[in-house]
Amino acid sequence: MCSCRLGFSNLMVCKIPDKIVQMTGKALGSLFYLVDARHRRIVRRNIKFAIPEMGASEIRDNSKRVFQNAAISFLEILQMSRMSAEDILKRVSIKGGEHLLEAKHSKTGAIVISAHFGNWEMAHVFGSCFLKEPLVLVARKIRPSKANNWLNRLRGRFGSEVLDKNSALPKMIRALRTGRILGLLVDQGTLLSDGVEIEFFGKKTNATPAAAVLARRYRVPVIPVFCYRREDGTLQIEVREPLKLQETEDYQSDIQRNTQIMMDSIERVIRQHPDQWFWFHKRWKRHYPELYPEDIARRKKKKRKRRLREAKSR
Repeated sequence: MCSCRLGFSNLMVCKIPDKIVQMTGKALGSLFYLVDARHRRIVRRNIKFAIPEMGASEIRDNSKRVFQNAAISFLEILQMSRMSAEDILKRVSIKGGEHLLEAKHSKTGAIVISAHFGNWEMAHVFGSCFLKEPLVLVARKIRPSKANNWLNRLRGRFGSEVLDKNSALPKMIRALRTGRILGLLVDQGTLLSDGVEIEFFGKKTNATPAAAVLARRYRVPVIPVFCYRREDGTLQIEVREPLKLQETEDYQSDIQRNTQIMMDSIERVIRQHPDQWFWFHKRWKRHYPELYPEDIARRKKKKRKRRLREAKSR
């Protein structure tokens, strides 16, 4: 009952008290902050770029807490793999749950949007336990495949269906047509050809229009939901009111504007708790590549190697 396994790990964390999980996670996060120079650099640059009014010491403190939150969340995820639905409902408090219940009882379907924020994996699992019905989740594959399979089993423990982002559209449509609740993480960037241009923290970037397109096509509400860590370390799910989206005769304008509205809702919660977003993403790399000069150097090095291989093969 108490053993949780991920790949080669076999960590006995399921019954460890919350305070010990917090302390251990903070210690691990602090350690990785010290030794992982590459990701420490990305996090600090991102925060400075997005929130330029933040001072150097505040950027440093928030960056360290970003690592700590990630480590604590990892331990919590290991615990979740053996928790019952009752355990999960006791572990997390919820605010604004009536918006989810209204969506459930309306039978018209709904889109829940969220971000890589706080412990977003707990939000998925808690949602299906709270509503007492399976959700439909769209997720990007992670590597290695064993970790991806383990994580998807966790997400689907209480019946939720997990769709691969690259082939999800037909099943997403089917879910909304049958009145189900569809969950999407919308904070990551996309290819320029797949996204729409928006502003995030006042900086140009691109975002997926999938939620905006589906909400307009199937007339379903879009509900922001976030799972954040409170001062005492406990988790809080906050369900916000359905977003007020634009609908005019200009379809393209509506999609761009509504995607912006969704990203604004993400930005607001990150500004409230800047240490809980997953700043490890190179979120602005397509519009501001100079923010990540090491990536530019790495790509140039790969191109040189490829040219040398091509030259040798001739």
